[in-house]
Amino acid sequence: MDLANKGYAAPDLAMVPEVDALLRRLGHGPFDRDRVRTAPGRNLAWLGPTESGGEVFVKRLVGAPADVAARLARLLAFEAFADRVDAAELRRPRLLGCDEPARLVAFGYLDEPRSGAQLMVEESFDDELAFAAGQAIGALHAAAPDPAERLDRSRLPLPSLELLRGIPEKLFDTISFGQISAWSLFQNDPRLAEGIAALLAAENAAPRVPTHGDLRLDQFLVSGGELYVTDWEEFRLADPARDVGSFAGEWLYRSVLDIVTTRGDAAPGSTAFVDFELDHETVLRRGVEKLARLRPRTVAFWRGYRAVRPEVDPGLAERATAFAGWHTLDRLMASATRTARLSGIERAAAGVGRAALLEPAKFAATLGFEETA
Repeated sequence: MDLANKGYAAPDLAMVPEVDALLRRLGHGPFDRDRVRTAPGRNLAWLGPTESGGEVFVKRLVGAPADVAARLARLLAFEAFADRVDAAELRRPRLLGCDEPARLVAFGYLDEPRSGAQLMVEESFDDELAFAAGQAIGALHAAAPDPAERLDRSRLPLPSLELLRGIPEKLFDTISFGQISAWSLFQNDPRLAEGIAALLAAENAAPRVPTHGDLRLDQFLVSGGELYVTDWEEFRLADPARDVGSFAGEWLYRSVLDIVTTRGDAAPGSTAFVDFELDHETVLRRGVEKLARLRPRTVAFWRGYRAVRPEVDPGLAERATAFAGWHTLDRLMASATRTARLSGIERAAAGVGRAALLEPAKFAATLGFEETA
């Protein structure tokens, strides 16, 4: 949910002595400097073996002080919550400890983890994994919060009616021209503003449950045949449709991007871009084909979800569909950080997301939100 979506490269550990100091306090000893690795992303991250031989993952939260403090508080609140509910379906990397003043958290490192995003690209995020993902999120949503835990109840920043009216100068100075183009596309669409207002109103009336808040496929890790959920900095009490819709939105967005590739076509071989003219009729035809091919992932997720949370509020499927549409638009804005203009297929993705957001009752079953037996 970082509006500017900036990535950072972790500096040499000599510049951040607090990292090894934390590991020493936790009894692991410092990182092995010859084998420590860094990972790019929203935060600074180091991973690898320590002096004791065990592998760890250390993350330093990056951002404005108030934002970092809130994210760290939510992460630690989740850990306390998860320890209490102890849901077998909800696996996460083990928290080793933290240094709040230094904005550091340390986790046990999983053995050869693969992210869900990698598995999607490799075509190996199958129905079994999708079912397990649904069970994990269903267990999270089904867990009853303890009033004494005082979990965050604030609304997530996007979607935002304020940003549809205009981008603040401070944000305007930090985003790419591609993102400006995307926001301009949204801001000149009064129907989209009406749809977002309706979605936010429905969210306000929805029950609040413990949610991940920033669910994407790269927040799932597979290690040793087990599925883990990571990155709990946006954990809070919120509408369950946020998480359910985000999972569906990942596959909806992927299906649109695949229109211009051979991924999943009948002919075997590596994925490549198609070499024929993509007129309007071809885009529609291939879009239906690509969505039908990936729809089973959402169907399996929904079945897993309902297996552990059979009782849901009547509007969940429709709100999740609308949030899936929003997720597609959100992913479009994230991809726009890397370009100066929106491509034709990115504009097509915006159109598909817009349709799902504006008419969720029509598209819920199409995405896979069917009634379970």
